[in-house]
Amino acid sequence: MTTELPPVPPDGQNAVLSAPVPVLMYHSVTDRPTPATRGLSVPVAAFAEQMAYLAARGFAPVPFSALGASGPDPGASGNASGASGSGRAGGPGTRPVVITFDDGYADFHENALPVLDRHGFAATVFVTTGWLADAGADAAGRPLDRTLSWAQVAEAAAHGIEIGAHSHSHPQLDQLPDRALREELARSRGLLEDRLGAPVRTMAYPFGYSSARVRRMARAAGYDTACAVANRMAAGTADPLAVPRLTVRASTAPRTFARVVEGRDIPLIFFKDHVLTRGYAVVRRARYGLRRAAALRPAAAAPGRGERP
Repeated sequence: MTTELPPVPPDGQNAVLSAPVPVLMYHSVTDRPTPATRGLSVPVAAFAEQMAYLAARGFAPVPFSALGASGPDPGASGNASGASGSGRAGGPGTRPVVITFDDGYADFHENALPVLDRHGFAATVFVTTGWLADAGADAAGRPLDRTLSWAQVAEAAAHGIEIGAHSHSHPQLDQLPDRALREELARSRGLLEDRLGAPVRTMAYPFGYSSARVRRMARAAGYDTACAVANRMAAGTADPLAVPRLTVRASTAPRTFARVVEGRDIPLIFFKDHVLTRGYAVVRRARYGLRRAAALRPAAAAPGRGERP
């Protein structure tokens, strides 16, 4: 049985009401992925087929920021500021869906953007600022494939694509001490706002990892909305700083994609992901606790005269 989504509210209210909304997570859209991106890449023809399915089924993509409590009119496209753009997406009577891309790979500009343009679809790209091809002195981290340039980021924004932050160097944010975490959150947002000339109020956590501490600091850094992974539908009860998304990967068959966006069999489809996520969450919490304890432990007293070192 198909899960019908609510109409997009015409009055600019939150798109996430009582019924679930699919928030799709893409990374690379290419026929030639690197070994590091292969699992989370989607072939170009498959991506085009997925977007055609959304159009045929009456889905209207909205910017990710439309899911926030103070988001823009979901019936309009969003640019980096979340303001109305080129009139992408539909109006009343349509079914909202959110299309997101993490990391900022160059193939978004080459392969995904033309398909989105063809359908007039809104989307959100979460950019790792230190990974950009021409980051220069701001370069940080190790990108897994070719990445967008600043000019291509600006061009995507001009096409009505919402630009969000994805940290600066792509670390596991929940493992960072407070000072480094603040730097990651602030630097990526600051660089994007300086380059694009518009507020950036939304982000995605690298690897989907966050914690209550990370979310508090994300809000303090000026973000209104943020997304994790979780592989669940987003609903009105979702924390705006931990909105769940649904992974689309190389192995996502057409029938599976249809079931995901229609909200059918999601626990079964992502059963393995959920098991791995729960297990690794325990490991990450333990790692952070050990690091925190080590940082707070008083330095051992230096051996005194006559004492054994």
